[in-house]
Parts: sequence; C-alpha cells; structure tokens
Amino acid sequence: MPAITAEGLTKIYKTRKSEVRALDGLDLEVDEGTVLGLLGPNGAGKTTTVRILATLLRPDSGHATVLGHDVVRDAQALRKEVGLSGQYAAVDENLTGRENLWMFGRLYQLPSPTSRDRATELLAQFDLAAAGDRVVKTYSGGMRRRLDLASALIGRPRLLFLDEPTTGLDPRGRMGMWDVIRDLVRDGTTLLLTTQYLEEADELADAIAVVDSGKIIARGTADELKSQVGGERIEVVVHDRQDIGRAREAIAAACGCEATVDEHTKRLTAPASGGAR
Repeated sequence: MPAITAEGLTKIYKTRKSEVRALDGLDLEVDEGTVLGLLGPNGAGKTTTVRILATLLRPDSGHATVLGHDVVRDAQALRKEVGLSGQYAAVDENLTGRENLWMFGRLYQLPSPTSRDRATELLAQFDLAAAGDRVVKTYSGGMRRRLDLASALIGRPRLLFLDEPTTGLDPRGRMGMWDVIRDLVRDGTTLLLTTQYLEEADELADAIAVVDSGKIIARGTADELKSQVGGERIEVVVHDRQDIGRAREAIAAACGCEATVDEHTKRLTAPASGGAR
C-alpha cells in the first residue's frame, strides 16, 4: 500500500485582479519506506503540495490519502503520524534547544517524562547536545535547521515531509544536512522532500518527480531523467568560487554554449555540442 496517493489535486489562489493555479491536477504516489524527491523551480507547486499532504491546506479539488488517512476528512488523526520541516526553521529563538523540543513534545501530547527523554535523544542524534541548553538565538543557521528537523521527529512520525531542507545553508551546512537525512533513510522513515537541485534529489531520493506549473511532468531516477533530456553534458566543479567566471568562459570557448551554475556546489553544467574538444 502506498504511503501517499494523490489524484487530481488542484489549488487556486485568488486575488482581486487575478488568480494563480498553484496546482493543476497533480497526481502523486510514494511507496512506504522510500524517499521521493519533488524537484522543480520556485513557484512550481512543491510547497503547496506538501502543505496539502500535511493537512495545512485544503485542495480545491482532487483527493489524497497519507498513511491510509484522507487528508481532509482524517486530518486530525493524520497529524499524529507525520512530521513536517518547512523551508525556514520554525523554532522559538528565545527558548533553548531543549525547551523547543519539550514544547513540540507537548504539541504531540507526549507524557512529560517521554518528551524530556526524547529531547535528550534527539539533541545527541543531531549533534546539538552541547548547545541544548543555550537559547536558539545564539545558534547558527545550520544548527537551527537541525533543531527544526529534530522537532519534526519528536513524535516518531512514520512519514516526514521536508520542504527544501537545505534552504539558506552554506555548502558545508548543506552537506551536513544531507548526512542527517541519510541517517533517517537508513532508519526506514518514509520521506517526501522538495528541492530545486537535481544533485540534491539524486543524492537523497530513490525516485524523483519533476513539478512544473502545478503538474508532475516527469518521474524516474536521476539517471532516467537525464537520459530523457538526451545528449551529453559537460560538468565542471571549481575549487574556489572566484574561479567560476573563468570556468564559464572556458566552457563557452570549448562548446559554444552558456553554462548554468549551482552556486552551492560550485558546479557548472552545459550541453556538449558536436564540436566540443
């Protein structure tokens, strides 16, 4: 039985002058115990999809079930079985890391002793034990993201939604978050994560669904999606960010094309023309 099934999800945001169709008949399926990467640019509909599946938003039409619960009719029961880590850390910076976890434990209606034990366990798991009794306003961005993810796990959810989990992190923080997510995968947690980066989806997901204009336009592994695009590519990773300009010029001279740049990984990618040497 799939952990997530969505059929024909539609969501329209209306303003006085226009309307935006955030989802336009989106279909989705995620098997239990797997990781699906939802890949697409800003505005593609990724976050709206997550918010509907996590019961934070109602679809205008279509239906979805998560862990056997209808996301509209069974929303209250479903919330006890899933966790959500959004694009930005939803933690209280005036509380300590430990107090934040206690607060989320109360929201999940955990007994106080269980909440305290679980907080200690998660602080250790996410390399925050030494900072657990410091107020969060003293945390780095990466530490806040790890605490936010720990908060989403306080109730031991069967399924976890990660909405662009590396947003705002520097390359080192991004790699660290990848390691944390890999540990969750090894524990058998079902994950739906959204990202703008194919490399990130390739590193973390069993399968990738590409979203554009509120629809799934392609699905497969990273290699399958690359083969659908066709043709060969040139990829260059520079050591120093200051070398990106020179690398771009070298690629343009070699293949007569413009390279795209991933600033996070310092990777340049371009299609290889027939005249490339």
